[in-house]
Amino acid sequence: MSKPIIVTAAIMVKANQVFAARRNPGSHMAGFWEFPRGKIEIGETPEECLARELFEEFGIVTQIGEFFAESTHDYGTKTIQLLAYWVTHVSGEFELMAHDQLRWLSFNELDQVKWAPADIPLVSLYRDHL
Repeated sequence: MSKPIIVTAAIMVKANQVFAARRNPGSHMAGFWEFPRGKIEIGETPEECLARELFEEFGIVTQIGEFFAESTHDYGTKTIQLLAYWVTHVSGEFELMAHDQLRWLSFNELDQVKWAPADIPLVSLYRDHL
């Protein structure tokens, strides 16, 4: 397994639904759904990274809460270590900049989308948490 790329992910819940976004055509893992995420830059904490990425990719201001869980997945060409945090949407209208769709998924809808492999363990842990 190659050295993992550390990525943060948002578990954002509103009205008992969790936020998910679908990767743009032409991007790595195009068409797969994910918890919104971003790569940590040098000198950045995971929380700072996640707040920055959510603003850059969706135009929203958020409050990053407690650590939720971690998932590591080897995609063959790269390994992703996904650090998930509870996130609260504070302000801003959701815009699609790096994704082509977004959804708020209820518990019963979690299996209706094709999750990226690194997210599948987080979906299971989220389901168990409810």
